[in-house]
Amino acid sequence: MLDGDVLRTGLNSDLGFSDEDRTENLRRVAHVAALFCNEGFLVVTATISPNPEHRENARRIIGADNFVEVFVDTPFDVCEARDPKGLYKLARRGQIKGFTGIASPYCPPTNPDVILRTEDIDVDSCVARIAEYLRQSRSDTLELRPVQNATLREEETFLKTGTHGR
Repeated sequence: MLDGDVLRTGLNSDLGFSDEDRTENLRRVAHVAALFCNEGFLVVTATISPNPEHRENARRIIGADNFVEVFVDTPFDVCEARDPKGLYKLARRGQIKGFTGIASPYCPPTNPDVILRTEDIDVDSCVARIAEYLRQSRSDTLELRPVQNATLREEETFLKTGTHGR
């Protein structure tokens, strides 16, 4: 899992949220994803890609055969209410310039492979829908195996507390 916010603390720490920086951030994430794909890994990136051009560029870099567009279709007010990292509050106070949905527009994808409406379903159900899509669309080339070193719950615990809860 390549988390866009985590990558912004290291690999992309020199980038802000201007249009140019956002494009460069997503380009770098796509190249890292492509490197892992080329080694046979199944890669999930969690990024906000506000423009169709960003998504098409990622598809080109990663390769159409390896790219699945998942639209996490969640109303803005729900995203802001959840705000687990406090980013919306920082953006509202003007501490993050160009934040998507507050100071920068978001253009939803017109034809994503998977749509997840997270106000209606939980994380495990979202993962199950993505896995089912992959099984159906890539069954000839894909072997889905459970991750042995971390679960979604452990990842959520880490994001909330900074520890693995072990």
